[in-house]
Amino acid sequence: MKKKILILLLMCFPLLAVASEGGENLLKADVNLENKNSLRNGAKLFVNYCMSCHSAKYMRYIHVAHDLGLTDKQMQQNLILVSDFSDDEKPQGVDKKVGALMTVAMTEKEGKKWFGNPPPDLTLVARVRGADWLYTYLNSFYLDPSRPTGANNALFHNVGMPDVLWELHGLRKLKESKSKDEIDPAKASYVEVTKGKMTEAEYHKATNDLVNFLVYLGEPVKMERQRIGLLVLFYLAIFFIFAYLLKKEYWKDVH
Repeated sequence: MKKKILILLLMCFPLLAVASEGGENLLKADVNLENKNSLRNGAKLFVNYCMSCHSAKYMRYIHVAHDLGLTDKQMQQNLILVSDFSDDEKPQGVDKKVGALMTVAMTEKEGKKWFGNPPPDLTLVARVRGADWLYTYLNSFYLDPSRPTGANNALFHNVGMPDVLWELHGLRKLKESKSKDEIDPAKASYVEVTKGKMTEAEYHKATNDLVNFLVYLGEPVKMERQRIGLLVLFYLAIFFIFAYLLKKEYWKDVH
């Protein structure tokens, strides 16, 4: 028996090692999938700043439009860029365009040539990384002349992605003087070099909206699933009452 317990403990060690990885001190994202305004703003930011390189190829524009309370025409005019389609899949007409997948024109070969690795699809990134990780990541870019893109990230050191949101938060340098590998991304402080279009509070809200949208992309039916789950629990609660009363009726002569 002791031998079996020891074997089970040894089997758990790799799992404990994995669980201990990625334990960075992260900023807290405020995810609220019921906030349609936040999701719409996040979708706008995603299309304008992320979809130049990153696709969401497992989602269709039409689903986003309907879930976010937009008409097909509003989606086409505001959130669909023709450049997001390759030459052989450029849509003909409104219906086909709105019904298309959220792909990008950049090929994997081009992405590898320009960035070293193809930019990943972001449909499920929130489920892989987590909302807090994404929120911290988007708020951790700083100037680093040693990097090919001129930017680095306090959470993801030596990241290959450029700081695509620099116009919003402005250019900034890392204030810490210690090793960049030891930076706590949740407590990192920065020195402003140039002002951005947004204040710090506005930028934090914008990145939170973007993360909110990425969470939605990862599981667009989450709110509906939770609503159905509550209805099922309510049904089971009512059913339990009738089942209990029926049980008492059947067993009354026994007891």
